[in-house]
Amino acid sequence: MIIAVDGPAASGKGTIAAALGQHFNLPHLDTGLLYRAVGLAVKAHIDAPNIEALATKAAEDLDSSAIEPEYLLGAEVGILASKVAVYPGVRKALFAFQRDFATQASGAVLDGRDIGTAIAPEADAKLFIIADSHVRADRRARQLEARGQTVDRQKLLADIEARDARDAAAPHGGFHPADDAVLLDTTNLDIEAAITAAIAQVEAAIARKSAES
Repeated sequence: MIIAVDGPAASGKGTIAAALGQHFNLPHLDTGLLYRAVGLAVKAHIDAPNIEALATKAAEDLDSSAIEPEYLLGAEVGILASKVAVYPGVRKALFAFQRDFATQASGAVLDGRDIGTAIAPEADAKLFIIADSHVRADRRARQLEARGQTVDRQKLLADIEARDARDAAAPHGGFHPADDAVLLDTTNLDIEAAITAAIAQVEAAIARKSAES
């Protein structure tokens, strides 16, 4: 079984996807960490004329086993990730890794921005997690502050909204839910309610698949 969980930054998709992996006993991959690792790798050259080539090379050389989430969750790294993610070479380099993870024998849960549309369009269940940008900014601020980081909340909101705009205009086709994805709005849900709703949606998708077969 493949479960695809997509959505914008700080919508709750990562936490929801991890909980789905635990509930259904499936391995989980936060694909955003791959792009964050590439963005961080080329941070010093992000405005260089040859940044696309540098980012592509970093993606091709990425050692997934060396990825440390605690160093990749800052707002600045998220911005770097969204900048390098628009390059076709970066997306191509990371595509194979994500496909291999998605199609492993045990099944998998993947979360990101194009799992249901590009990485695993055949996924058994597809969720697209959304939330108001102000709510998302507040969630990310609290997450970062809990890690001891000082947060400029107004800048964080501006960064999230700018990232939304870049994602929507990305040359790989834009950031949008798959036609058969279920929208889950977490604006007014706490994490427990969001996870419960997500589990119910996945179970409903599995039931529909079973009935169709």
